[in-house]
Amino acid sequence: MILHDYFRSSAAFRVRIALNLKGLAPERRLVHLLKGDQQGDAYKAINPQGLVPCLEVEGRVLPQSLAIIEYLDETHPSPPLLPAAPANRAWVRAFAQVAACDIHPLNNLRVLNYLRDVLGQDEAARNAWYAHWIREGFVAMEAMLAARPAPGEYCFGSAPTLADVCLIPQVANAQRFKCPLEDYPLIRAIHARAMALPAFDLAQPSKQPDFPKDP
Repeated sequence: MILHDYFRSSAAFRVRIALNLKGLAPERRLVHLLKGDQQGDAYKAINPQGLVPCLEVEGRVLPQSLAIIEYLDETHPSPPLLPAAPANRAWVRAFAQVAACDIHPLNNLRVLNYLRDVLGQDEAARNAWYAHWIREGFVAMEAMLAARPAPGEYCFGSAPTLADVCLIPQVANAQRFKCPLEDYPLIRAIHARAMALPAFDLAQPSKQPDFPKDP
């Protein structure tokens, strides 16, 4: 099992959490996004989309973090990252997708670079863009958590699920960009509990081998 990874990628952060929860330690191959490694022919031959993470396993190449995590959950079912009941599984997937499909795609590196390099937006404008989409997503997620069918220490009940795996990297991004979080007490509480777990703590960007000593 080989994970193509970059310390600051929130999508890769999700997969690192899932691997840790499953007790899996793949070989790591680091793809430096700021240096453009993802655009080189060698990496494009592995993942034509030029994105991380990417997991090589059993002779197959699996891109896209949610697909990788569900593969891991199906092939290593303990501990489960999705509830047993179909409606509960749908709730967890829906919550996870707010982060992975609604917030993250609008705020990832290639979008921010496009705002800067093509549309000529300065840092203040880019940061305002980032904060807007964080706010849009977190307002919805906080409301979903307040009405969730299985309240508990984590997003859904008493154990981490795919929902937490997707939420925690998004909170880290919000903190990095200094987005206000005071209006989201449930999100903040879940983040604190999750980051107290080794599986989450050891997956964070600052604990990765490619984290710069002087960022």
